[in-house]
This record gives sequence, structure tokens and C-alpha cells, in this order.
Amino acid sequence: MAIAKKPSSAQPHIYDTLIVGAAISGLAAAYRLDQAGLSNYKIIEKANEVGGTWRDNNYPGCGCDVPSALYSFSFFPSAKWSHLFARQPEILDYLKEVSENFNIRPKIEFNCELIHARWNEEQHLWALETSSGTYYAKAVIFATGPITEPQMPKMPGLDTFTGEMFHSARWNHDYDLTGKRVAVIGTGASAIQFIPQIQPKVKELYVFQRTAPWVVPKADMDLNDNAKAIIAKYPVIMQAWRGGVAQILNLINFGLRHPVLLKPLGAFFKEVLKLQVRDEQLLKAVTPNFTIGCKRLLFANNYYPALQADNTTVIPHGLTKVEGNTVIAADGTRQEVDVIIWGTGFEVSHPPIGKRVHDEQGEILAARWKNSSPEAYLGTSIENVPNAFLMLGPNVLVYDSFIGLAEAQLDYIISGLTQMKEEDISKFSIKSDVIAKHNQQVQKHITKTVFNNGGCKSYYLDENGRNFAAWPWSLKKLRQRLSKLKLKEYDVVYITEYKAKKSVQKSTVAYPIPSS
Repeated sequence: MAIAKKPSSAQPHIYDTLIVGAAISGLAAAYRLDQAGLSNYKIIEKANEVGGTWRDNNYPGCGCDVPSALYSFSFFPSAKWSHLFARQPEILDYLKEVSENFNIRPKIEFNCELIHARWNEEQHLWALETSSGTYYAKAVIFATGPITEPQMPKMPGLDTFTGEMFHSARWNHDYDLTGKRVAVIGTGASAIQFIPQIQPKVKELYVFQRTAPWVVPKADMDLNDNAKAIIAKYPVIMQAWRGGVAQILNLINFGLRHPVLLKPLGAFFKEVLKLQVRDEQLLKAVTPNFTIGCKRLLFANNYYPALQADNTTVIPHGLTKVEGNTVIAADGTRQEVDVIIWGTGFEVSHPPIGKRVHDEQGEILAARWKNSSPEAYLGTSIENVPNAFLMLGPNVLVYDSFIGLAEAQLDYIISGLTQMKEEDISKFSIKSDVIAKHNQQVQKHITKTVFNNGGCKSYYLDENGRNFAAWPWSLKKLRQRLSKLKLKEYDVVYITEYKAKKSVQKSTVAYPIPSS
């Protein structure tokens, strides 16, 4: 006689921390959690590999515009870079190596995409609904990054185009561009890297440029095996290299905060540009008309030569319409092409993660931010989103390595999570008056920076002209502010208070919160 099995009463595992994303920020967060002894965590990653933007952006010529020495974690410097400025394949390999060397990989659930993250006030827990099921955690680190969703412009006639079309972040490597007539839309950081790579292959290259960017010479060089061996043997070289690059970036950031100091620099690079571009009509088209630094400063040595090739035509206007296989610029210029490549950047004005995260009132963040810019305290804590942190969030960007910024934020985050454990905290949420005062000060001081006063419309500004991205002070001040989470700036509920409240309420959830 068969014995009927009892229904499983297994409770779901409750993690202390869930990390969303296994790229730069997520890997650094995992390392820091392990170092702090907070190892009850899990990483969920939508793709089948680590790397984030360095996995997805693999267009020809893709690389970093911050020197390799600083584009690596402080806890894992590398002597393997083949250039002063690392290329995409090497950066991706480096991030894979980090995940393996520090035993982070077993903690990652790949092919696990976040669908919704909801705060459960009854249990003081996060429930993360994913493509692989639901995960529960006391705290969450959203490490999804600001440059993940390609921006695809909408315009009349796109549906009539019968040729090949793709965004630089979703490059179609199976399509051969040889002998094709290609339209590149945009002249930002990605376009200036892939244009020189595809120009020799294509029959005709039409570059649609809405605004001429500042592109300055790149102080790059190869690092051969001897150089790598010396760097590996003498760590002091790497330390000095990192320190030197950091000081240069500090000077750049100082200039960005004091635009008057940038005018001589702009005048100098305009003279450099005259030496690079001899054709007067092209020179006029590619000369920036805003203060250097207002938009992202770009570095390249092969961009202007590619623009001057016989098969390249620069159209100093944006694309406004498509009619069949004819692309039409704002000035009416028409060109028939076989391929459209979008070099139009990413949707950064509203963090993409906002479409998937609900605050404690149940409102999705994207809806909350629909008619206003996103705000966070120190780019990290969001109002009414308890026990959660956002990596590389609003108004935390300075001209520095994303890796350096992520590590600075993690000082703050790990401080908060450590206090949560040591002081038996059940819930903590940034105070309304604290975040309001902080963002008032940010907006007051940011008006003095080149981003707001440089005469350009950069992706740092939203449709209302509000700067939602930049940090208005020095990197040193940012690091100081992020050195420790101050509980006095948060509304805090301790576990003893929570349990006392729960003792007079009947739980509506099928599983209890575990004791700390």
C-alpha cells in the first residue's frame, strides 16, 4: 500500500542580501560582502555570463577611455593589459577572472532576469520575482548600471526600411559590411570607436552628426610582454600608475566645476583640431560649439582620419526621416543606404531598473519618476525604498572610472549592511527631509558646473534641463560622504520593535521572518 507523501513545508531561503546584476558593481559588491563576513547573499544575472556593458558592447574597436590602471578593482590590479587603454575583450576577460578568482561565480544565478522587486511591509523582506522563480532577501543591491538599455530613436518611415539596421550595443557580427552603403547615426563615445574600424570596409559611409563632439588625442600605447612582466614584478609601478591617473582625473574634475578654467584648454584643442583636419568645410562641421567638458570628452587618434577618407561623408545634421532605403537629414540631405547603425547611446535619464522596482507603497519607480528626474541620497538610497541600495545612481557621476565610483559607494553600502546585522535592524529608509535637503544642495551647486553652463544639451540633463547625473563637488568629497552610512539620517526599525508589533498582529504571509 502506497503511503501518500505529505505536502512539502519547506520554506524559501531568505538571503541577507540579493545583488541584481553581475557586472562591475555586482562583482565588487560580492567581493566586499565576503570580506565583511556577510556571505549569505545571491547574485541574479539576466544573461549567461558576467560583464554587463562589457559583455553586451562588443562592436569593432570597443574599448575604455579611462586608462587601464584605474579601470580595475583596487583589490585586484592587473598587469595583463595590452594597451594603456584596455580593449573590450580584455576587460570582459578581467571581469570573468574576478568572478572566478574570488569564488563569486558559484553565487551567481545566470539566465535569471528580474521582473519585479516588491517590498513586503508585513515581513520586512524583499520579494524578487524573476524568470527563474521568486527570491527573498532582507536587503537588495541593485547593481544594474546606468548604461544598459540602448536608445533607439523613433522617427517617421523606419518601418519602410528594408536594409540591415542595428544599434552599436547589439552589433550584428554576422552581417558583412564590406562594399555596403552605411549610415551611422550619432557621433558619441561608441561611434568614434567603431567608425574608424568599418570605414575601410564599406563602399560609402555617411556620418549623421547632430552636434560636433570634443575628440582629443588619446595617449595610448601598446604594452608588450616585457612591459607586462615588469609591471607584474614591481607592484609599485602599478600603484604609481593608478595614482598618477587619479591625479589627472582630479584636475579634469576641478576644471569641470570651474568652467572658466576650461576656455584656454578648449582654445588649445581647437588649434590641435586644425592640424588634424585640413578641409575647411569639414573643419567647420566638426568644430565643437560648446565649452569642452560640457558633453562627455572623447579620446581617439583615428577618428578624424576616418572622417577624411574618400568614402566618408559627414552630414552635420541629425536624421529625421526614412523613406524606404533613403535616409533624410534635418537639412533635407538624402542618401540611399544599405545599412543603418545607431550610435545613439543609452537610455540614462531614468535608470532602467526603475521599471522593475516598486517602492513600499507599491508604486513602480518609473511611474514615480515619469514627470520628474530620479533622485537618490548620495546616488545610493531612494526615498520609500527601504533596505535597498542603487549602484551608480542619480547625481553621483564624476569624471572617473566606474569601478572607482562603485568601490566608493560600496564603502557606504557595506557600512549600512554591517550596522543592520550588528544592531539587529529590521528596516531602514532614508529620511524624507535628508534626501530633500541633499538634492536641493546638489541642484544649487551643479548650476556652476560646465554641465549646466557649457552651452550644450548633454545626456546629463533631462527634458526639463535638470541635471540628474553629475556630482557637483570633488571626488574626494564624494568619497568622504560615502565613507560610512549614518543611521541618524535614516528612519530605523529594530527587530525588537518589529517583533513587538508582530506579536499583536496575525501574519498574512506563509513563512516567518528568520531571527537574526
